[in-house]
Amino acid sequence: MEMILFQIVILLFSVVIHEISHGFMAERFGDDTARRMGRLTLNPIKHIDPIGSILVPIVLAALGGVVFGWAKPVLYNPRNLKNPERDSMFIALAGPISNITIAVVFGILFRVLTISSLAISNISSVIILISFIIQINIVLAVFNLLPIPPLDGSRVLFTLLPRSAQKIRIMFEKYGFLILVAFIFLGFDFLFPIMEFLFHIITGA
Repeated sequence: MEMILFQIVILLFSVVIHEISHGFMAERFGDDTARRMGRLTLNPIKHIDPIGSILVPIVLAALGGVVFGWAKPVLYNPRNLKNPERDSMFIALAGPISNITIAVVFGILFRVLTISSLAISNISSVIILISFIIQINIVLAVFNLLPIPPLDGSRVLFTLLPRSAQKIRIMFEKYGFLILVAFIFLGFDFLFPIMEFLFHIITGA
């Protein structure tokens, strides 16, 4: 039970940092919507989505599956951006990059503690907890980079698509949620090799 609670707490703060990163990047490009809405804060209450931040993680953790979820999205106004298409892409990438950064920082700590464990006893439990932090943030980064609306990867895809492919964008935006649900149930396993590869690269384990 304690391990499940730890994973949910880590997930919550990871998705909070993810959303805050979107807000800070939007502000850097000229839009202060997130700040005016009080979303540039680490206070989780401001970001909690009852389903994505609590219910889904608890159910997944109880079932022994991959723990992931989401927070309320941080909004921004494209009209306040100098280059809406390009800036939207960077705003979208800020979230997954924040999760990769967290994973790398704790990956360094993981490597240090793994070496130290040869000389220090009772450190294995700390290493396990850190590995959860790394895994959860890798899952968040990889999942959010999928080019399916409303995930961050879709904004990157739409920025890179030529204007002649506008019909593809319209289709994705129309059926994105259904495609995403289908992928979660039918295609999520295809992400595991990518996640395992990143975990190995980051931790050396």
